[in-house]
This record gives sequence, structure tokens and C-alpha cells, in this order.
Amino acid sequence: MDGAEEFDNFVRAKRAALVRSAYLLTGDRHLAEDLVQSALARTHRGWSRLSDPANAEAYTRKVMYHLQVSWWRRNRVAESMTDETPEPRPSGGPGEATGLTNRMTIHGALAKLSPKQRAVLVYRYFEDRTEAETAELMGVHIGTVKSQTAKALVRLRAVAPELAELYAARVAGAIADDEDDDDERNDEDPVGATGGR
Repeated sequence: MDGAEEFDNFVRAKRAALVRSAYLLTGDRHLAEDLVQSALARTHRGWSRLSDPANAEAYTRKVMYHLQVSWWRRNRVAESMTDETPEPRPSGGPGEATGLTNRMTIHGALAKLSPKQRAVLVYRYFEDRTEAETAELMGVHIGTVKSQTAKALVRLRAVAPELAELYAARVAGAIADDEDDDDERNDEDPVGATGGR
């Protein structure tokens, strides 16, 4: 397989995941697509220098982070985020509305963080990266990742207390689901639940 074909396969396989991460970094769908496009263009230029194409995703994510930091520094974003969120569109059902509300709450909370804090949380908790991977992607020391994570979480608690309610509701829902599962198991296996009575 030649380099162009490998790059095409990489883009097809990873573009959606890169756009999701970029959205969390930028807070805007269109800016996220621009960020991914720019990062992929730089990855394409450096493709021949990659010793192992398996490292292409890490390389692209690092390029995305550095491009986003450059954009933040230059304040090139023409739009500004507001504290007010638009009214949600009508949805197909209550589950969809809850999901939209949750996403809007998380998005609003991330928008209140500094760029570095937002990037750390995106890599650590949304992409489930280790501290070492996050440090490598951001080009910083592990201690910086730890301190920025701690500061970001403290700031989130201060500026977005609604996240605590969201977390409590999610935990309560998980506990209720577990109890429902236990009830179903008891209904399905009366011998195990009642001791054979």
C-alpha cells in the first residue's frame, strides 16, 4: 500500500473521532471541521516522515491541539460564545431532550474553562487518555497535566454547579437501573431468589 492510500484509509477511519474531539476543543461544529481539515493537511504534508503510520492519529491530535492553541492566542474566532444557550429544537422524545440538555450543559461548562484546562479535560475524560498520553499530545510534563486537571475540576465546580446535579441524576439513574435488573433477575429465577420455595 502506498503512502497516499494509507493516508486516505486513515482519514476515512479516524475523521469522525477527530471531529468529535475538535468540537470539544473549539465549542463549534464549523470551527471543529476547520481544525480537523487544517490538522489533516499538516499530517498529509508530514506523512512521509512518520516512521509508523499507526502513530498518525496521535500525530494528528497533537497538531490539532497546537493549532487550536495558536487560534486561541490570535483570537481568530469571529464568533463569541455567550452564557445564554439557544432554545433547543423540538425532539423526538424525552430521552433525546435529556441528551441534548446534558450536551448543552457540558458544552457550556467547558466553554468557561481556559483553553489548556479544556484540552486536558477533553483528552483525559472524553477521550479516556492516560496522563502520559495527554502530556505527550499537549507537549507538556505529566505534572502540568495533573495540575491543570485539578484546577479545571475546581473551576468546573465553581462555574457550573449544574454538573453536580447532572452527575447525581446519572448516578441515581444507574442505581435505579441496577435495582430494576435485580428485580428482573429475581422474577426470572425464583429458585435462586426465594431459596426454592
